[in-house]
Amino acid sequence: MKIVLKQVNLLNPDQKLDQKNDLLIENGIIKKVGGIKDEDIKSSQVFEFENKICVPGLFDMHVHLREPGREDEETVETGSNAAAAGGFTSVACMPNTNPDIDSAEIVRFIKEKAKGHLVEVYPVAAATLGRKGEALSPMFELFESGAVAVSDDGTFIKTAGVLRSVMEYSRMFDAPIIEHCEDDSLADGTMNEGVTSTILGLPAIPNIAEDLIVARDIMMAEFVGARIHIAHISTKGAVELVRQAKKRGVKVTAEVAPHHFTLTEDTVKSFDTNYKMSPPLRTREDVDALIIGLKDGTIDCIASDHAPHSIEEKEMEFIYAPNGIVGLETMLGLVLSELVHKKHLTVEQLVEKMSINPRKILKMKIPQIKDGEPANLTIIDKDIIWTVDISKFKSKSKNSPFDSRLLTGRSVAVINNNKMYYEDRFFDI
Repeated sequence: MKIVLKQVNLLNPDQKLDQKNDLLIENGIIKKVGGIKDEDIKSSQVFEFENKICVPGLFDMHVHLREPGREDEETVETGSNAAAAGGFTSVACMPNTNPDIDSAEIVRFIKEKAKGHLVEVYPVAAATLGRKGEALSPMFELFESGAVAVSDDGTFIKTAGVLRSVMEYSRMFDAPIIEHCEDDSLADGTMNEGVTSTILGLPAIPNIAEDLIVARDIMMAEFVGARIHIAHISTKGAVELVRQAKKRGVKVTAEVAPHHFTLTEDTVKSFDTNYKMSPPLRTREDVDALIIGLKDGTIDCIASDHAPHSIEEKEMEFIYAPNGIVGLETMLGLVLSELVHKKHLTVEQLVEKMSINPRKILKMKIPQIKDGEPANLTIIDKDIIWTVDISKFKSKSKNSPFDSRLLTGRSVAVINNNKMYYEDRFFDI
């Protein structure tokens, strides 16, 4: 099958590409950029994408697909469908499943489940067995079977000794350790510690719970010469720690989730459990620091931390409800609305943080928009105004605080693996 994307704005900072042109794709391969003949147009399905932006397929490097173990909340297939609807062609899934992704068999199981889908799924394996922070996982087997990083996500690696061992092994594969930075001994709470938590009478988590582990991990990465990636960074102090470490040449990278730069702890006053996160929503000062960190390059990536939960789990008292929200289908709209349209980031920086940098961190090839390359593309309408409707989510779970929120900008199509998602359906190309 041949398709033509007409008069689309082609944008890829990695190849210094920024031009308006036609794109001919045949059997999933980019056949020609510009100069397309009339006979090719007549024999192709044509998509009028004038004023739309075509970028290398977006990559979300922090999602929870829940399979195996909680298929009632999400599966590899439904999570991949949600990713496509949100504009992503690739995701990396975290290891806190049941059982955890701590064996080669489970890595292969996930890759088999994802086979044949438009969205590529890359497993992140557990750093320690059962994510207990005690015995190292079989890291050689995990990487050999297709894991792209290791993490005990949901918790931090418990001791400096185990962390050092994990780093020394991961260095052999030049793979990052993705750390959930919260000290459990300080993080036995439900929201950010401060005036608001005192007024609400909720058990709270201080910023220092995150800052301590970020500092420890950076120091250990500097000592070992390993790569550390700070997941869902949320505090002003943690941002500054990463900034200073980068200046010293430490191999540290960081990501931020949209809820942490769009929401503050004040939303918890509603006692809506969809505002309960880990790490928790912080203050306006922290939000401002995160945005500055995105602008100056301290924070490398934007990732959703897509965390599906059933309605039954979320509909309980705030202190007992699980942490997290779904984010794959709202992330691009939030980034465009809150960062691009408010002039904090350019569209080029969005592409770097949502497509190029995640792949660089995970040592993957960056899709190129040129003749002969596989078509791995996201088509964005940055100006379309739409309303979030959780009832239309492709995800099995609907736990989002952004229902009914008006956003500006979203994906209108994605192309990858000889498939296209457009107007709410998949088809082969």
